[in-house]
Amino acid sequence: MSPSPRKNQELSVTVTQLGARGDGLAVDDGGNRYYVPFSIPGETVRIRVGQKRGDGFATDLLAIESPSAERRDAPCPHFGRCGGCALQHVTDPAIADFKRQLVEKALARKGLTDLPFDTPMTTPPAARRRARLAILRLKGRSVVGFNERMGKMVLDLKQCPVLSPAIEKLIPVLRNLANDLPALGKGGDVQITEGDTGLEVVFAPTRNADLSLEERERLLAFAEAEDIARIAWESDGYLEPVAGRRAVRVSFAGVPVDLPVGSFLQPSRDGETHIAGLVRDGVGDAQRVADLYCGCGSLTFPVATLPHQPIVFAVDGLDSQIGALRRAAAGLRVTAGVRDLAKDPLSVQELNKFDAVVFDPPRAGAASQAETLAQSEVKRIVAVSCNPSTLARDLRILVDGGYVIDRVVPVDQFTWSAHVEAVAILRRA
Repeated sequence: MSPSPRKNQELSVTVTQLGARGDGLAVDDGGNRYYVPFSIPGETVRIRVGQKRGDGFATDLLAIESPSAERRDAPCPHFGRCGGCALQHVTDPAIADFKRQLVEKALARKGLTDLPFDTPMTTPPAARRRARLAILRLKGRSVVGFNERMGKMVLDLKQCPVLSPAIEKLIPVLRNLANDLPALGKGGDVQITEGDTGLEVVFAPTRNADLSLEERERLLAFAEAEDIARIAWESDGYLEPVAGRRAVRVSFAGVPVDLPVGSFLQPSRDGETHIAGLVRDGVGDAQRVADLYCGCGSLTFPVATLPHQPIVFAVDGLDSQIGALRRAAAGLRVTAGVRDLAKDPLSVQELNKFDAVVFDPPRAGAASQAETLAQSEVKRIVAVSCNPSTLARDLRILVDGGYVIDRVVPVDQFTWSAHVEAVAILRRA
């Protein structure tokens, strides 16, 4: 067995691929693996060996001895410290190839190979309409931003080329506001969502706390001054609207939906539109469609408004989201129900009523629902996922049940990060 390197030892290594976190991977002659931040396959780099990390070693990048043609200057001055981005130093085509490989490798680990892959859809900068930032209240000032890379400190964000202009513009104002909110204690999170009618701002202190009357008045004045559509305060798992000047509304395929407080929304409009188009193609001319894990209807309404007007049954585990969907669905052939699909998936008998099924679960995937789908007679399935590993598991279940994967499309909504989503279209063989 090759001896392990010493901590703080300096080495020159050649990067061969990007790892799942976006770090470069290098292997020395003795088989030791090194994870090299901000490096690109093909580069020879000088590194300092750090702590053991998984099956290899974390490192610091000291110098790029032989740069890749895919290297470029990072557009953000925070890059390298901020934990939000890992790939700003890489050209767009190389990032797209990396995102495709992430999905391909995840599926290959489950024996799903030689599949038809589309070129990844990529969201441009300044398009992120949903972000969760950290707040740290210090003596006499506050810090608002993302956590630092590989650390717990909060980077005081001055600019962010990923965020939409409306969200980026709000950051310095939030920094000042946090100073006037003692209920935040030492800090917490703030989630900002941009709807068609304006921003929703949700504060979540690290420790449960109630707002004082003075703080509520401060938040109302802040909403007026910054034209915020809605402000809410999260404490003990409860979301309390504090300032509601107007509904936070979005349009799905031309259908306006008023979002409940704190609702899920796809990170970008471009990504949402692209995924919806893939789903519409995938269900084709199906007359009866089930949309599982439907949220507020971002895929329900694009399907329901197809020219042949299919009947759509939408299911989600949250009462608030189903309520919003039902109110928006007036006049359409849409019904909806509340159901925890992880614990109570649609049965084979229920599924057999549909010509097509769409499912878009959280990161944990849809294993229970995939098991019953694999036994069903549903002709077409469209699987949408934000986690390639659980998508691969669910697709393996479906393929073992007799389905054929016709198309896989990576969708990159998290610009310059190591995250990727994907859509898979299947049919009953």
